Amino acid sequence: MSSTATFAPAGTWKLDAVHSSVRFEVPYLAGRFKGEFRDVDATLQLSDDGRATLEGVARVTSVDVKDENLAAHLQGPDFFDAERFPELRFRAEDLKLDGERASVRGEITIKGVTHPIEATGSATPAFTDGFGRERVGLTLEAHVDRTAFGIDWNMPLPTGEQALSNDVTIVADLQFTKAD
Repeated sequence: MSSTATFAPAGTWKLDAVHSSVRFEVPYLAGRFKGEFRDVDATLQLSDDGRATLEGVARVTSVDVKDENLAAHLQGPDFFDAERFPELRFRAEDLKLDGERASVRGEITIKGVTHPIEATGSATPAFTDGFGRERVGLTLEAHVDRTAFGIDWNMPLPTGEQALSNDVTIVADLQFTKAD
């Protein structure tokens, strides 16, 4: 297993929000419903002893879906309840790297409820981009049961099944640049 020291130099790495995304998808009816949070921020802190902390936030009012009425419903009490809980938060102090594979264990807070979460994916070690900035990347995927966070709206179908699955996939494509 490689250490964070071989992944990137110690220090603070700030999210490049323009080149990053945090999105979700959930089985709905005959396919998958997808959305994205447009206003996100994150910090990756790497220490000389190989420890890493990853913290992030997504603002609920920035949820982007293909219909503004649906976006308003997602921001309401049936789903994220943006008025009472304006942010989703993530924090992890356990980042493991093995070649290009990455995994993190941490906690996610949605609608004021915090649960442990594990995300896996890939890592792009530090390199200098075309603008002379040091850059790293993490792509992480996690699965959560939305009902564990009090998001339990659903619509019964004529068959008796529910229209919306409880299993939500969260995908974070994150690019960080070294803070000066």
